[in-house]
Amino acid sequence: MQLLDGVECWSARDLQVLLGYTQWRNFSQVIEKAKAAAVNAEVDIDNHFAEVSKMVELGSGSKREIEDIALTRYACYLIAQNGDSIKPQIAVAQEYFAFRADGTPTEFVNEILQRPASTVFEQIKHFDDDYSEFWSARELSRILEYSQFRHFVPVIERAKEACRNSGIKIPDHFEDILTMVKIGSGAEREIEDVRLSRYACYLIVQNADSSKEIVALGQTYFAVQTRLQELQQTRDYEQLKTEEEKRLFLREEMSLHNKQLAEAARAAGVVEPIDYAIFQNHGYQGLYGGLLAKDIHARKGLKKSQQILDQMGSTELAANLFRATQTEEKLRREDVKGKNKANQTHFEVGAKVRKTIEEIGGTMPENLPVADSIKKLKKESTPKKLKGK
Repeated sequence: MQLLDGVECWSARDLQVLLGYTQWRNFSQVIEKAKAAAVNAEVDIDNHFAEVSKMVELGSGSKREIEDIALTRYACYLIAQNGDSIKPQIAVAQEYFAFRADGTPTEFVNEILQRPASTVFEQIKHFDDDYSEFWSARELSRILEYSQFRHFVPVIERAKEACRNSGIKIPDHFEDILTMVKIGSGAEREIEDVRLSRYACYLIVQNADSSKEIVALGQTYFAVQTRLQELQQTRDYEQLKTEEEKRLFLREEMSLHNKQLAEAARAAGVVEPIDYAIFQNHGYQGLYGGLLAKDIHARKGLKKSQQILDQMGSTELAANLFRATQTEEKLRREDVKGKNKANQTHFEVGAKVRKTIEEIGGTMPENLPVADSIKKLKKESTPKKLKGK
């Protein structure tokens, strides 16, 4: 990362290497896709993709000038979204640029939501008696320029399959309902419809005909909105003032996501307790530079009765939470099967998180200080009962 006219930028040539592309011509195609996404979102690409030159050393010790592109954080975010999802580096980059940029720049988010072409999705949003938002599949199909609902049904089915592959319950996001519509005589009749959550709409536009401009706008709209919802939890975290509050928050999140990680690992074939211990060790090895759980215990001077996660500060907990959530997502997304592949996946994600920490100049987790037991903090934060009450 470098500063260009006061704006933080990344070299496309450097990013190419970090994302695992060996040839510039292949990476250039990803950049063009990212530019197209920016154009579809009505963003000025010149503000995010600046053509520059770069001096490189040749084998003889001499130098020559080559073409390069200075990328803003938003440009990097779009590139990561359009990169080869098979590459583990891409998943890390997607999370890094999205999280570090608070999703997308606030001005951009506000601009997107204020445009008539984007707010059409807001205009067809409904609320039930509990004030829960939802969309009608019938209405969404017309907005996305599908002339007949039967042509839209396969898109819904692909979205459901994506939902299933992510380990998420379909009925929570796709609910079959009946909708009343007016017919020529002025009377009404019932027709089949589907009640969609925001996440369901996001999956639908991801699986719709991307050649349609309105679909591209929908992809941007629902991606931004979904990301903003995810960031609400981040904002809640940022409002915590003390290290102790942050640790308690992250430890609770870690407990939750470890359960989800265990479920994803079980689906991949990691069933027995001993196998899951090995699986967890692979994640630690990737993140902690080859250290097993017992090695981390020894390095940090912990007792056998002390759990590693309970003695971590907020920075170390955040790194491990990143490892757990990204591994779970990768196991589900790629439908990983077999203990060995699951172990390798956990190791690779841990290693990529470690690499990210290194690139941003952070402290390696094994070198972070040991914190007081989280159990002690929980006791201190629990109000004491008065005697006789």
